Amino acid sequence: MTQNKTIISGTLLAIVMASALVPLAFAQTYPQGSNTGMTLEQDLKLARERIEEVKAHPGEGSGTPYLSASGVVGATIISGAIFGGIFVAFVVRAKQIEKKRAQENLLR
Repeated sequence: MTQNKTIISGTLLAIVMASALVPLAFAQTYPQGSNTGMTLEQDLKLARERIEEVKAHPGEGSGTPYLSASGVVGATIISGAIFGGIFVAFVVRAKQIEKKRAQENLLR
């Protein structure tokens, strides 16, 4: 019986892993045959302009807003506050119900 469980578990794990990895296997940086609107020369020119802009303004960072609400840390703090608030609401409600049940048991 345990051998069957092992085989079934392994098969399910393989299916889940395959379904997660298949999109990565077909991922391409530049899709073949589609018209993206930019040629390689235009893309290289844009990259050179970006490099020149960064060199012209050293020390200004990458432009990734880590501490703003749309950045990494800001979004983490906001989502943590939301889900933390929901957790606290559930805990408070559970404590209220527990306290109410304890009082009802004392009255009996």
